[in-house]
Amino acid sequence: MNNPSTYAAALLRLTLGIALLAHAYLKVFVFTLPGAAAFFASQGFPAWSVYPVVAVEVLTGIAMVLGLQARIAAVISLPVLLGALSVHAGNGWVFTSPNGGWEYPAFMVVAAISVALLGNGAFALGSGKAGK
Repeated sequence: MNNPSTYAAALLRLTLGIALLAHAYLKVFVFTLPGAAAFFASQGFPAWSVYPVVAVEVLTGIAMVLGLQARIAAVISLPVLLGALSVHAGNGWVFTSPNGGWEYPAFMVVAAISVALLGNGAFALGSGKAGK
């Protein structure tokens, strides 16, 4: 029987992967890439940076959902997540704050660090299960 921590690692990996995919979906299909690019520019980032950000969210999200090199995917996602945290850092604590709070981006950063430390966990296509 697997160690229960492998299931916890898998749950965290899947949750983070799905959240990354949801954020990419939001940028592409809700805000649209031009709209997201304008928002990035309004926050001091180059407008073109929306394209690599979406690519990172999609690729690392898929890797995490499938359990393929989740540690590497989590590390690769960190600059994007830290960028999101920097945008929300001055907004206050909760999501109901104007422009959204910083707690959710901070949680995603910690989740990515945790996945990087834990590895794939159970139900992964790749190797690198938690505890190994």
